Amino acid sequence: MRKVIVSNLMSLDGFFADKDGGLDWFQVDKEFLDYAAEMLHEADTLLFGRATYELMAAYWPTDQAGKDQFDIAERMNHLPKIVYSRTIKSPQWENSRLGAADIGEEIASLKHNDGKPGKNLVILGSGTIVNQLTRLKLIDEYRLFVHSVFLGEGKPVVGPIGDKLLLGLKSVRKFGTGLVMLTYTYNDPL
Repeated sequence: MRKVIVSNLMSLDGFFADKDGGLDWFQVDKEFLDYAAEMLHEADTLLFGRATYELMAAYWPTDQAGKDQFDIAERMNHLPKIVYSRTIKSPQWENSRLGAADIGEEIASLKHNDGKPGKNLVILGSGTIVNQLTRLKLIDEYRLFVHSVFLGEGKPVVGPIGDKLLLGLKSVRKFGTGLVMLTYTYNDPL
C-alpha cells in the first residue's frame, strides 16, 4: 500500500505559511535541497490544494527554477499532480488534473492503487487538504520541518480536526542550518 506523506515547513508557532501565504521566511540550503530531491524521487504523485498549487505552478516551470534546482524542478514538473479545488476548472501545469469531489474516497483508492506497487503520495503545503485528510486518518506520515522563527500569525499546519489524534515520533533529523525535521506517524492508542 502506498503512503500519504505530508512534507511541510513550519514556524515555531505552528504555521506553514505567513498570513499572506508567503514562504519567504524559510531559508533553504544544499542539505535541505538534497533532502527535497530525494523525497521527490520516493514519490509518484503530488497532492495540492488550490493556493499551494497556484504558488508552485507559478514557480517550478520557470527557467529560473530549472537553473537553481534542476533535479527538483524536473521532478516537480513531471510528476503527476492532483489539485483539489472548487475554483480551478482546468489545471494548466504539466501532468496536473483535478481531484475527485470526495477527497477521502479518492485518496483511499490511490493508497491501495488496485493492489499494484507504487511510490508515495506527497502533500506539500496545502493546509486545507492536510486538515481534511488528518480528520479522515488518511495521512501515514507527517514530516514537519521546524524553522527557528515565530511568524505571529499565518496558516496553521493543521486546523481544527475535532478529536485528538495521538502521533508517535518516528525520527528527528537536524540540518546544519538549525532546521529540524520531525517525522511522526499515527498511533492508535487502543
